Amino acid sequence: MDLPLDDRLHLGVQTIHRRTEPGVGPWQPEIDELCRLVGLIDRCGYDSLWVGDHVSFALPILDPFLQLAQAAVVSRRLMLGTAVYLLPLRHPTPVAKQVSTLDHLTEGRFVFGVGVGGEFPKEYEACGVPLAERGARLSESLAVLRKLWSGQPASHAGRFFDFADITMQPPPRQAGGPPIWAGGRSDAALERVARMTDGWMSYVVTPDMFRQGLTKIAAAAAAHGRVFERGFASAHLLFTRVDRSYEAALEAATATLSTRYAMDFRRAAQRYCALGRPTEVVETIRRFHAAGARHVILDFVGPYEERFAEIERFAAEAMPLLADLRPAGRP
Repeated sequence: MDLPLDDRLHLGVQTIHRRTEPGVGPWQPEIDELCRLVGLIDRCGYDSLWVGDHVSFALPILDPFLQLAQAAVVSRRLMLGTAVYLLPLRHPTPVAKQVSTLDHLTEGRFVFGVGVGGEFPKEYEACGVPLAERGARLSESLAVLRKLWSGQPASHAGRFFDFADITMQPPPRQAGGPPIWAGGRSDAALERVARMTDGWMSYVVTPDMFRQGLTKIAAAAAAHGRVFERGFASAHLLFTRVDRSYEAALEAATATLSTRYAMDFRRAAQRYCALGRPTEVVETIRRFHAAGARHVILDFVGPYEERFAEIERFAAEAMPLLADLRPAGRP
């Protein structure tokens, strides 16, 4: 089967409050800073705003649901989402309530991106969840969410969760709940996407790997007889840096990502990032679009203090070069 993909390219930004350097003293994010940042992303013509999620991370990071609830008040237009929320770390029932609430607070502009994580095993230890169970817990949690979002009495008897005749009100604003997009690169993860979710969110893959992933998802969906009534969303989180040259962009990306992930990220940056002058960055984005990506989520890598300038620079210098792929009325 062919996945029902939109032809247009939607551009998002993953950001809000997140430090990118250690050793800078106490970090106290401010409301005005968030308002300026969300307002800038809106005014620059991006389509969506995304936040990541970790309980324990190499750098300071805030709770994604709370950040998005605040951002929804600043922008009444941007689609808002998690990229990605580590659902296996939590019990799905309170998460169902939080997501339903957030769907109302965003007036139906929320996309629930989920994933298993695992690159920081200590956060699984802290949450009392065996790392080896994260895939199975995600699958069962998704089933629990769907049931509780119905607004009708729901029951579940599974390996991890068991309850009977639970009604959660109000149901989400979006019928059936917000779209669920799942991350992952393994065959098991892609099969889960095909069977249980509304879209795929890739991460650290090449355009060829993205195309292969969509092919596997389509085959698995056909095997399960899956029909995507709301269409299928294909998204990619892309580390991005527009700079005076490819070399300068690579240096900035390597410094940021090596700190963020506590490892030497240079070779990975060379393979997986969109770096260089605007034309070079746009060429990478076009390759992902040609491979089937319809939502490109830009994670601008560089010094924390430059994030406003990076967002503006991409919008001014790179976004116009993608106008032929963008939705009508977007820059």
